[in-house]
Amino acid sequence: MSEFLQFAFSGLTVGAVYALVAIGFTLIYNASGVVNFAQGEISMIIAYVAWTISAYVDGNPLLVALGAIVFAIAFGLLIERIVIRPMIGEPLFATIMVTIGLAVILRSSVVFLWDAYPHSLDIGLGRGIVEVAGARMRTGQIAVLVLLILTMIGFFVFFRYSRFGVAMRAVASDDRTALLMGVSAARVQSVAWAASAVISGIAGVMFAIVYELSPSMFALGLKAFPATIVGGLDSVIGSAFGGLVIGGIENLAGGYISPGIKEVAGFVIIIVILMVRPFGLFGEKRIERV
Repeated sequence: MSEFLQFAFSGLTVGAVYALVAIGFTLIYNASGVVNFAQGEISMIIAYVAWTISAYVDGNPLLVALGAIVFAIAFGLLIERIVIRPMIGEPLFATIMVTIGLAVILRSSVVFLWDAYPHSLDIGLGRGIVEVAGARMRTGQIAVLVLLILTMIGFFVFFRYSRFGVAMRAVASDDRTALLMGVSAARVQSVAWAASAVISGIAGVMFAIVYELSPSMFALGLKAFPATIVGGLDSVIGSAFGGLVIGGIENLAGGYISPGIKEVAGFVIIIVILMVRPFGLFGEKRIERV
């Protein structure tokens, strides 16, 4: 039983990282209809920046967090303004290909700007060991679960009660009507990219604290994408739930069947879910008349 709990808890914590990155996917998709295939790379770059900042501030967690968040906002806005906004009005396929090209550039820049070796992001927090129901967990693993819950609550309140959140929902539902009602779609898109970068950056930093920092972290985007599809591309809560499902099943499958099956478990789940619900577990069913 303790072995099962260990696998389950570990799966849920890495699933929480997937869930945060998946929320980043959803924010951008809702604001612009674009699937950002550079999401994992953005998460990785922000984690590397946090690691660099930590070296200059002696690992002070508050300064590292503040610096990483400020960089994430600026980085998200820069990408949206320079790379994405010129693609407005272009075919969706072309915009998606631009994000794939951006992913390749960011992935290569890590080795160019830093190095290709794994590192430890030590800020004095997150590496303590606690025991929960017989399973041993790092405090950072518990922290990422708490961060996911707070993020979900925050976005629920934001989308339901804030004026700008309602504007984002309006653009996601029907951007043309939202424009006629005076909502700035460009502003909504900018905020979505900035928020997405922050959320994905938090995921990358927490992953680097709990596990390691390395150029292979770009795979977080590949792992989070199945979570987004399973939960529904247009559902923040669904994407978060999908991340937990993917992480839990991956870890249990790797622990009880074979470690190699972890790499494909998420995509097997995608196939099964989409055969039953093509719009995801929590996604909105859209009917198009032609």
